[in-house]
Amino acid sequence: MLYAAYELQNRAGRPVRSTSGLTARPLSALPGPLAGLPNVQRIRAACEVLSHAQPTHARPDWGIDTVDVEGRPTEVIEQPTLTTPFATLRHFTKPGVTGQPRVLLVGPLSGHFSTLLRPTVRTLLTGHDVHVLDWENARDIPVDHGPFGLDEYIEHVMQALRHLGPDTHVVAVCQPAVPVLAAVSLLAAERDPAQPSSLTLIAGPVDTRINPGRINERAAATPLSVYERLLTDTVPARYAGAGRRVYPGAAQLTAFMSMDPKRHLDAHLRLYRALVAGDTVVATRTRAFYDEYGAVMDVPAEFYLETLQRIFMEHDLARGAFSWRGRRVDPADIRETALLTVEGGEDDMCRPGQTRAAHDLCTGIPAERKRHHLQDGVGHYGVFAGTRWENEIYPLIRAFIAENESARPAAASS
Repeated sequence: MLYAAYELQNRAGRPVRSTSGLTARPLSALPGPLAGLPNVQRIRAACEVLSHAQPTHARPDWGIDTVDVEGRPTEVIEQPTLTTPFATLRHFTKPGVTGQPRVLLVGPLSGHFSTLLRPTVRTLLTGHDVHVLDWENARDIPVDHGPFGLDEYIEHVMQALRHLGPDTHVVAVCQPAVPVLAAVSLLAAERDPAQPSSLTLIAGPVDTRINPGRINERAAATPLSVYERLLTDTVPARYAGAGRRVYPGAAQLTAFMSMDPKRHLDAHLRLYRALVAGDTVVATRTRAFYDEYGAVMDVPAEFYLETLQRIFMEHDLARGAFSWRGRRVDPADIRETALLTVEGGEDDMCRPGQTRAAHDLCTGIPAERKRHHLQDGVGHYGVFAGTRWENEIYPLIRAFIAENESARPAAASS
């Protein structure tokens, strides 16, 4: 029903979007005096806003061709280095740049493509050798590749770390905080050489019983069967993943926007006013954000439902009851990996205290190798994108990684 409703709505709105786009183009091509008339500007602005008012399933390009390294523009080449049906490990190489700490960035599998972390990647690239675990759209994955739940997610993280080898630093943004912490715990329990040198958890739901917000309260009050019945659907026959059960990306986008509809409405009004006023800087920035925000991907239903149940409802890791393929996962096994947690003071999606809870679980890490940072004045996206991320949060992460770039503590590796 979700797919049918989304595609019916998409077809119904297509004539309006198409007509709006066709109208905006000739209005933009009018001679200067005519194009500057107030009514022409208003109509053109309204048409441009309407022509983009739809979610898409098109994967955006990373679009990172150059970055500044020590004040010099440096070429960036994106290369896939490890591929499964569900994810691709991408290396953002910088020819001629060597000696930078190696970082594995793990983003959420929550309805948006990993390119939503483009600002995070771009900033990290200025001082690090960056690899990204880039998740695939579930509606494009044939069912004969099997299910993909939390166990498979954790396995992908461990596989990526083993592929990259020792002395890698992991940065997990938002949702993957728990599965990444579980993956590092499992490697530590096995004394695997691929244990990362440091682990940074940014705004992740390690223990959502702490300082619960609206999302946490809703999850606690709603039976899992309701989510399964109302928010999962089967991929239609015309897609490669036909028959796979998924949580549609369009449903996640609707859920995100419904959390603060006024904010999104105000943003589109600002876009309209910027287009009318000819403020290309504001218009381009706002449109780029919503083009990215509106690019959605489907999530395997088993991963979505297991995440809800085991992380948001039953709090398995925080209660000491988390397991991977039947094996108990204990963050206290981590001894050789330093830990940094980062939270946003105004984060409504992952409230302050929920990520910091990782420190209480990781009792094997010495206190001097743990750090926590609460960034005042930022919400969820501000902890990994924007000026506060670039100027205040990233310098702390960079210093933390540099501090832990040396060999593992002798006591831990003996």
